Amino acid sequence: MRSCLAISPSEIKSLLRSAKEKLAAADIAEIDAEHLFAYVIGISRMDLHNSVKLDATLKSLGDFGVIEDTFAKLISRRAGHEPLQYLTGTAYFRHLEIEVGPGVLVPRPESELLVEAVLTHVKNLEEKVTGEISVIDLGSGSGALALAIATEAPRTRVIAVEKSPEATEWLKKNVAKISENVRVVEGDVADVLPGVKCDIVIANPPYIPNTQSLPRDVAEHEPHIALFGGETGMELPKRFIDAAARLLKSGGVLAIEHTDEQGAAIDAVLSRDFTEIFLHKDLTDRPRWTSAVRK
Repeated sequence: MRSCLAISPSEIKSLLRSAKEKLAAADIAEIDAEHLFAYVIGISRMDLHNSVKLDATLKSLGDFGVIEDTFAKLISRRAGHEPLQYLTGTAYFRHLEIEVGPGVLVPRPESELLVEAVLTHVKNLEEKVTGEISVIDLGSGSGALALAIATEAPRTRVIAVEKSPEATEWLKKNVAKISENVRVVEGDVADVLPGVKCDIVIANPPYIPNTQSLPRDVAEHEPHIALFGGETGMELPKRFIDAAARLLKSGGVLAIEHTDEQGAAIDAVLSRDFTEIFLHKDLTDRPRWTSAVRK
């Protein structure tokens, strides 16, 4: 057994350099090696560059051989394009640490802008109404969006709807850990919550056309049920829009994500039951989601 006390900073750098080269050869971001090594020894990636913190952490650990072996296995899996978030079990979304793994979609940072806009709308509603503001998250997955809204807007009453049993397990874990005020409902958007009306619906439906190719990390590991929206990619978003029209009060707001090429098609479907349809762009100036008001 080789104690961590005997490991020099140069050996750590050499270990990381070798791991980064392996990732680079697989066309994976080299920085993921730092994320994984930090995960293995139980600190943040930034603390890897804090010599005092790193030394103190290493002194508290035991057999470096075990650490090295664990790290090597994780690097091999990442080089095989397994998502970084699946390997660490955590995805960061706004101020939250969301548990993720096989069977649930990794939350995307682009969705944070949708949440930001919904929170602004909630704040405006709070100035006009008393009591709780009801929000339904259709296709909640890990619960990232629902939990961000529930924790940042305490006056909301959030229902998270998810069809996939595998994703629902992750959703329940995150709700139990972060905010038990979120109600989890397992079911299909087509008939879930009969008779219920709400103020806001957020939706991140599967919207990728079935024949579209995806990066290996996504195509080989993330659940296809959460990705592909039918032959054109619009078949499932239409079902989500129909569900939102059924669930929303008159004057209620829908915010729905889609690809940068689906804005016009989404607008056309929304125009039957919605007004004030507005296309929103992400930080890279690409159309990313649409908001609309129920007639």
